[in-house]
This record gives sequence, structure tokens and C-alpha cells, in this order.
Amino acid sequence: MTSWTAHLRRDAEPLLLRDGFSWGCLFFGPIWLAAHRAGIPAAISLAAYVLTLALTRDPVSDILLFGLAWLHGLSGNDLRRWSLSLRGYVEGPVLVAASELEALRRLLTTRPDLAPRFASAGAAR
Repeated sequence: MTSWTAHLRRDAEPLLLRDGFSWGCLFFGPIWLAAHRAGIPAAISLAAYVLTLALTRDPVSDILLFGLAWLHGLSGNDLRRWSLSLRGYVEGPVLVAASELEALRRLLTTRPDLAPRFASAGAAR
């Protein structure tokens, strides 16, 4: 079972983020963060990579780059949560479910007031 956090904003569909390690962020770092609309962490991590490459030599830079990548994997989803809070999302309940769809189903069971947001978002598309 995986735990998911719900992020709520008055004018948007609820977003669900999985807790735990992010393999995508481990391998793609700043690109993964930018693709998930976490612009500030993406810019800071890109700067960290560039500074590491510019200011260190080979054996040290390899270790530091590996460490940066590992930190991205460990904190990628947390950086997304922080970026969502900057965009006005409020962290809602923590849900335990096997999949994102099941977590959404549990969220809508516990918070039926959120269901109309999906109908209005589907009509706008």
C-alpha cells in the first residue's frame, strides 16, 4: 500500500501526490521538477548541478553529483508539495491506497463535496 497526499484548491481539481522515493527525479532532476511545474526547485537544483560541475574536479564532482541526484530522488515529491503550496494548494487528508485511482475514490468517499469540481473541470475541456 502506498500513501498519497491530497492537495486542494478552491478553483481546481484535487491533486494527489504519492509519498516516497521518486525515480524520475533521481534520473532527470531539474527536468523532472520543471515538467511537474516545480519551477523554483528546478532552477535551484539546476544551479546546484552547474556550480558543482564548474567548481569541483572529477572525483569530488562525481560524488557530489551522485549525492545531488540521490537527494532529488528522496525529496522530489516533497519539492512538488512545496511548489503546490506556493500556488495556493492546501494539503488535505493523507490516503492509503494501492493506486492513485483508489486514493481518489477514497478521497471522494470521505469528501463528497469535492465531486462537483471534476464535473466542472470536464465541462471546461
